[in-house]
This record gives sequence, structure tokens and C-alpha cells, in this order.
Amino acid sequence: MEASWRQVVGGRGRARGRATAAPSSGNGIYLRGAGGGREKGSVGAAGPGASPGGAATAAAAGSSARRSPAGSEAPQTSVASELMSQKKFEEIKKANQAAAKKLVEEHFSSSSEEEGDEDLEGKRGKIVANTFITYTTQTDGDVRELERTKQYVNEAFQAGAMTCLICIASVKRNQAVWSCSGCFCIFHMPCIQKWAKDSQFLVSSLTDDDFGKRDYPWPCPKCRFEYKRSDTPSRYYCYCGKVEDPPLDPWLVPHSCGQVCERDFKPPCGHKCLLLCHPGPCPPCPKMVTTTCFCRKAKPIPRRCSAKEWSCQLPCGRKLLCGQHKCENPCHAGSCPPCPRVSRQKCVCGKQVAERSCASPLWHCDQVCGKTLPCGNHTCEQVCHVGACGECPRSGKRFCPCQKSKFSLPCTEDVPTCGDSCDKVLECGIHRCSQRCHRGPCETCRQEVEKHCRCGKHTKRMPCHKSYLCETKCVKMRDCQKHQCRRKTFFSGSCYPCPETVDVKCNCGHTKVTVPCGRERTTRPPKCKEQCSRPPTCHHTSQEKHRCHFGSCPPCHQPCQKVLEKCGHLCPAPCHDQALIKQTGRHQPTGPWEQHSEPVFIQTALPCPPCQVPIPMECLGKHEVSPLPCHAVGPYSCKRMCGRTLDCQNHTCKKECHKVTEIDSCTTKNKAGPECLQCEEGCSKSRPPGCPHPCVLPCHPGECPPCVQMLRIKCHCKITSLYVECRKITTADVNEKNLLSCCKNQCPKELPCGHRCKEMCHPGACPFNCNQKVKLRCPCKRIKKELQCSKVRENQISIECDTTCKEMKRKASEIKEAEAKAALEEEKRRQQAELEAFENRLKGRRKKNRKRDEVAVELTLWQKYKYCLLPVCAVVVLVFAWCIAHDGD
Repeated sequence: MEASWRQVVGGRGRARGRATAAPSSGNGIYLRGAGGGREKGSVGAAGPGASPGGAATAAAAGSSARRSPAGSEAPQTSVASELMSQKKFEEIKKANQAAAKKLVEEHFSSSSEEEGDEDLEGKRGKIVANTFITYTTQTDGDVRELERTKQYVNEAFQAGAMTCLICIASVKRNQAVWSCSGCFCIFHMPCIQKWAKDSQFLVSSLTDDDFGKRDYPWPCPKCRFEYKRSDTPSRYYCYCGKVEDPPLDPWLVPHSCGQVCERDFKPPCGHKCLLLCHPGPCPPCPKMVTTTCFCRKAKPIPRRCSAKEWSCQLPCGRKLLCGQHKCENPCHAGSCPPCPRVSRQKCVCGKQVAERSCASPLWHCDQVCGKTLPCGNHTCEQVCHVGACGECPRSGKRFCPCQKSKFSLPCTEDVPTCGDSCDKVLECGIHRCSQRCHRGPCETCRQEVEKHCRCGKHTKRMPCHKSYLCETKCVKMRDCQKHQCRRKTFFSGSCYPCPETVDVKCNCGHTKVTVPCGRERTTRPPKCKEQCSRPPTCHHTSQEKHRCHFGSCPPCHQPCQKVLEKCGHLCPAPCHDQALIKQTGRHQPTGPWEQHSEPVFIQTALPCPPCQVPIPMECLGKHEVSPLPCHAVGPYSCKRMCGRTLDCQNHTCKKECHKVTEIDSCTTKNKAGPECLQCEEGCSKSRPPGCPHPCVLPCHPGECPPCVQMLRIKCHCKITSLYVECRKITTADVNEKNLLSCCKNQCPKELPCGHRCKEMCHPGACPFNCNQKVKLRCPCKRIKKELQCSKVRENQISIECDTTCKEMKRKASEIKEAEAKAALEEEKRRQQAELEAFENRLKGRRKKNRKRDEVAVELTLWQKYKYCLLPVCAVVVLVFAWCIAHDGD
């Protein structure tokens, strides 16, 4: 009977559909079947010399051997068996082809292992540079602050460099992970979820009476940074937390989204991280800010935000907490240190005096207070304290040792035991003390209980306070899959990694690296610094110096140096005696079921390439002399424009460099020939300033004729349109242009005084010489005269009031005074009448039968007719003033 790992299982399970066959020649190959598992030694015929048909035949033979005799099964069973056999045949064929492809790739990649390492390092360097490009642009290429973050990024690329500390297994690129925000350690998502759940369960089960109801934190397995229950990871995010389930991209850092990080810097400064999504801590902030020193005495200077705090090294000068002295230290951060001065100071109780720092005047000596307490029986046992001693600690009601009974006794008597059982919980946390009430600690728990060892295989009855550790050793295989754990099973969790080490050597054996047992399968051999000593395989006498390596030597890159037949130069190309070329058309598939074979590369000698020795040659248009390869010497075009001057003397030939036949050898070299273009453009010479018309002639040499077209222009006053020849305008000076633009009419503009300008149409502002007559009056408007407008505007003439005007003003003021005086007297009489009427009303209330006095106030003539007299007086005054004014005229 075959071993279980070699049997074909048709049901459900991890080995379902796996390809199996008898191993041959001891060459075991790992294959991946339909179930996703890996089997070692399952197909031995898939080596370099094996064919897919051998494995298929073995599988078909095994399948037919397991069939029932002919005629013992129904036709449906026979068809199902044939389909199953065909399916297995296809699976085995695909597995063999995949194994063959892998062997071919390993065979050809081993010869260029060093180059592959350089390509991998170059690719990794490009990814790291792209990750840091937004940061380095801010720091002008300075990457000194990125060393710590760069270390995390490099570890993310190395296979096996990152290990989950929970399951002790490597973290792969395609696995969901979680990163701690404290130590930035990376764990598998299922591992950290189970860790958080178990941590909360363990704490709550030991400390919480209401099991599972309180929200306990859980710590990071490495740095013990605590997280809330709500912070338990449930989804897989990138490092910056923007993208959920980030896709696997070979050109990005593993588990990165490729976007800008934008996490807040720590400590926070208001800026955000500029790197692409990355593992590990964010680098210091590269922004430039203007800050002053700690003491704020120096002028602000621009500095990096991550190093914005700086010291000017001047004395601080801030007043210390003692209030008497100033800080003498250089400019520093934070609070000033305590005052360094020393003085003699008393303690709090005043019993001792000592020299102490000026910054701490309050201190306590080591003497007991010793004062008598209010009870009169005991003394204060406190050491050097402030204030009253307080009451005696033995006064009032006191409990017995078991805390069940309370006694009121004098402070001189000790509290007796109550006689009841102690009943305190013992150190085991399960049983209680069975002694009577006693002083001092309870004894250890001696009750016998049945205990299990930690591995759960053995039980034993023993005292409760003792722990049971069995002698059974763990038989599990360590992660190396070679050695057993052999630790005693009192431990919990996964087995420790294998402590054995293995040496991984280079090809020559001079260089080796020691790795933990089991890692030699995934660890690359070390890079040896010794030189390869193999003989050359090409026509050179010695090969290029290169380091020790596995597989065949890399291709020779030395110059060929063979003599070329056509020109006699030496071949400068790299050696091509053993070039690797692709062989096509080697094998045709026999049917649609056979997959196309992978291309085969063979080594063969190639002929020397064409001679590339530079030979100087002049181009067709004689623009330049350039070196051409020896095999391509001959007339050529430099692809420039011809550039020769055409007959119009204004343009050049724009054809690509071409051959030119020179008609007259005495002419200049830059003159166009019959092969050049003919100018068909219009005249493009610059026109005289102010002329908007183009030249009427085609492109021509010499000056353009004068322009005789008419221009329509506005006169200076912008009212009349004038027509003038263009050449007159463009050749005229300033005065002539002013005459040509004048319409000979009066200027319509209005002067500042409001009158129209008297000048003829003119440019610029109008002259202020208005001769219009205007009327001017005195301040009281009685006297008026006609004067010239320009003199009035310049305040050269003014009219003052005469004696008649002053007399009229005086009479008007006397009338106003008389009216005010009469109004004041009238107001006094009215108030007197109201007072008398009020007194009469008071007298009438004293005598019931007496009639109320009726006070009749007689109004004066002014009070009766003042509203009629005031308008009349005003009209009279105005008429009088008008008459006087006209008499003066």
C-alpha cells in the first residue's frame, strides 16, 4: 500500500486532484496540483531528459489498474472513469510542462545570476527612489534623515526579512498584514486579531467580576503599546490607511498603495508626510519655517521644521522661581533649571537649619514630631510636618482583625479578636481562611485539589498553592521541519524557532553565511569577493575579471578586435563568439492537445557587425563636415534647411539640405542655385511708423515706394473727419501733424468756468483766458457789478458791503431783539397766571360749600395777534431792503 502523501484522493480534501506518479532517478520536483498543495517527489520523469508522455502513461496505467473487471460496472461508471482519467492526464501534462519550464528558466538564469542580482537591486533602487522623490525635492536631494525609513522599506523587499512575532513565520507580499503605530512591527492580520481577542479575554477573565462587560485594552506583542477594543483591526489597509486591500504591484513597496502618505508628523507640526505610502516611521518634516531661538532674543531665521528649535547661546536672562536671581545658562528649551544659589534655611518644623538650594526653601528634616496628641496618652509619630498634628489614630470605633466587628475602646487598649472565623480570601483566590479571627497574614492554602499540567495530558492531586508541571517533552517539528522541539510541554503557544544553524556557501566555498536551520532553502548564497578562475570560452586569451558565481560564466564583454575584411579596421564590438540566440521552428505540435513548447536559446558565434569607425564627410549643401560610420560613407543630407539667399534678397531657401549647382564661381557661397526654391511671397518689409497699408509690390529688393492711399482721421475736437494722404502723415513732424488734424472751426470744449473756448480747433487742453462778463454781488446781495470772468476766477476783484448795508443789518437785529424780549415777558405773565390759578384751586378744596374760584387770565394784544404780526413784519423788512438796494443801483 502506498503512503498517504502519494495516493490519489478523489474526494474532498487538500490533496484533491493532485498529480501522482512513481519517482524515477531520484530527481524530486515540487508540483502544484489543482488542490493548491505541494508534493515532493510526485513526478520524477519531469527532469531535463524526461517527456510528458512517461508521466501520462504512468497515470493512465494506475487509473486502469484501479478499474473493475469488464462488464461488472454500468456504462455510466465506465464513462465517468474515462473522463476522470482524461482529466488526470491533462493535469499531469500541465504539471510536467510547468516543471520543465521552471528547469529551463533556472538553467539560463544561473549563468547570469550576478546580472539578475544587479537588475533586482536596480529595480529595488528605482522603487525606493520613487517612494522618496517627493521628500528629496524638498531637501535638495539630502537623504540623511531617511536612513531609518529606508531600512524598513528595504526589509519589506527581502524574502524572510519580516517575521510575524506571533506565529514565528515569514510575512509574504501577498498576505494581509497589520502594522503597529508604536514600533511599526508588521504582523499577519489573522494573528493580530487572535492576539487582541485572547489578550482581552485573559485580562477580563482574571480581573472582571462582570466577565466580558468592560472594555479592556490589548497590547502590541512587541512594544506593549496599548490599543482600545475598538482599534482591533478588522480590515486590511495599506500603510497610510487610505486604500483597503491594496493590490499587489511589483513596482511598489509591498503592502503600499503608491499614493502620498499624508500622515501627520510626530511630534505634530501642522505638516504632513510627503513620501509615498511606506512602512516604518515617517521621516522628520523637511519644510522650511522661520523661527526664533528659545529665549526669543535673536532674529528669526529659516530652518527645517524638524529642527526649528535652536539656541542662540546667549545668556537666558529669565527670572527664576525664587524671584531674586536670573537664569545664567545659555539660551535653552523648556523651563529654567532651579536656582543654583545656596542659602541657610529652616525646616518645616523649625528644629533644624541647613544650607540648601535657593530654589527649594521648603524642606523636611528626619526627626519625629513628638508632640502630645489631644488624647494625652500618645505622641505624634509623623516626621517633620506642617500644621496641627490631628486626632489620635486609635480614638473612635475600631474594627477587629477580620473586619467583621467594631469596638469602642479607649485609645490605650488594643482591639481584641471577635472569635468568628477569619473567612478572608487566600492567595490562591479560590478558598478562604478557616482560622478564627487572628492578627497577621493568613497561612498558605493547603487544601488538596486535582490539577492538570499545562499540556493537558496528566492530572494529579496536590496542595492548592503548588503548580503542577509534568516532564513530557514536545514532539512537534520546529519551523525548519528537520528537528523536534523537545521542550517540556509546560509552555504554551507555538514552538520556538530551531536553534541550529546551517552554513550557506558560495560556489567556490571561500565565502559562507550562517543562517537559522530551515532558512537555507530560501536564503540566497552569499556574494563571494574572490575572482572566478575558469578559463575563457571565446577567442580571447583571458576572460574578464568577475566574482565567484554559480552556473556558467557571463558572456564576454571584451572588445572583439578582429580585423574587418572590407576596410581593415579592428572590430570594436563586444565579444560575440558565444551569443545567446533564440531557436525557432524546432518542433511542431502533433495535435491541439499538445501545448506549444517554450523557445530554446542556443549559443553560437555571430559575424562582426558593420564597421563604425568615424570618417569625416561634407553634406550635400556644404553646411557641415560630420563623421560617418565607415560602412555608410557617401553623400548625405544633414537634414537642415538649405539657407541660401534667394533672388529677392529677403528670404532663404527652406528646402532640406540638397545638392546646389553653382553657376558662377565668383559669386558668394550662400547664393541660391537653380535647385533652390523660388520666392512667391509678398513684400514683408516693415512699413513706415503709422502706415497700416501693405506694400503693393511682391517681395522685392531695395526700399518700398511711398504710400499714396488716403487715411481717415479725426480732428482735434473729435467732431470732423478729415482725409489725408498716408505718406504726409507718416513723414510729417509734430507741428505739421497738428496742422493736418485741424478742422479750422471754433473749439467746442467747455472751460472750467462753464463758458465755451474761443480758440480754433487745437490739440491739448484749452487755454484759460475767458473774457466773458459776469455779475458779482456783495455779501448781503444788495450791490452788484459786471466784471471779466478770468479776473473773477482768479479772486482779483471783490465787492464789500457799504454803510447802507450795515444800517439795514443793524435794524434787522434790533427787531429780532424786541421780539425776543416781548416773548420773554409774555412767558412770565403766563406762568404767574398759572400759579395764581393753582393757589385758588387749593383754597377751594378746604371749604366744601365754597365755589371754585375761576381765574380769568386776560391775554395781551401781542399774545392774541403774534402769529399774524410776525409774517407782516417780515414782509415789511424785505420790501424795505429791496428798496434800499435799488436806490443804490
